[in-house]
This record gives sequence, C-alpha cells and structure tokens, in this order.
Amino acid sequence: MNFELTGKLTEKFETIQVSDKFKKREFVLESIEQAGSIAITNIYKFTLKNDRCSLIDQFEKNTELKVSFNIKGSRSEKNGKVYFFTDLEAWRIEHVGAVAIDHSSIPEPPTNIGSDSADNDVLPF
Repeated sequence: MNFELTGKLTEKFETIQVSDKFKKREFVLESIEQAGSIAITNIYKFTLKNDRCSLIDQFEKNTELKVSFNIKGSRSEKNGKVYFFTDLEAWRIEHVGAVAIDHSSIPEPPTNIGSDSADNDVLPF
C-alpha cells in the first residue's frame, strides 16, 4: 500500500553501506497536524534504499516536502528475544506545491507531415 505525507525536512543523514549490495539513507520529516484547536507535531523517520539514496540530496533542511512511501514491517529474533521493526520506505520526494507534468496527456505529433498524400496541403494547426 502506498502512502503520502507532507512536512518539513528537519534532518538528513549520510548513506550507510550495509553490505556489498545494500545501502540505506535516512531522513526526518516534521508534520504539524491540527486536532481541533490543538496543533500536534509528529516526527517521522524515513528510509531510502539502494539507488534511491540520492533522492534527498537536492533538498535543504526546512524545505516543505511531500514524501511517497510504503510501510514495511519485519520480525527478528536475537538471543531468544523477539524484535519487531516498522520501516517507512520512501520512493518519491517532491517539493510541496511542485507541479508534476503528466506526459501521457500530451498528444502525439501528426505523422503525415511532408508525406505525398493528397492531404499534404492542409496544415496540422
């Protein structure tokens, strides 16, 4: 399931090379939500993995961002004790208010311009 969260970038950490094939980078977003007349500040730590580690490079602290992410959970056992982990795995980061361009709605250019058909005296515009 995909989620989105908007907030202010408060921390970004260096990339950690965990193994030959795995690296991760974490960053923190602060989100203020209204609960009636009370403002509640929430702090979220996100993880970028492998080829996505550089997604946060272009953003400075205190920038308002929209983060698209998945929630991943895992279970681990060590020395007879069971641990549970929840990870917010980011896969897209955008400036708040940035205009996304959907290229799929742009019509294809005409393909018959300059052809020898009888319609070549009609301009495509």
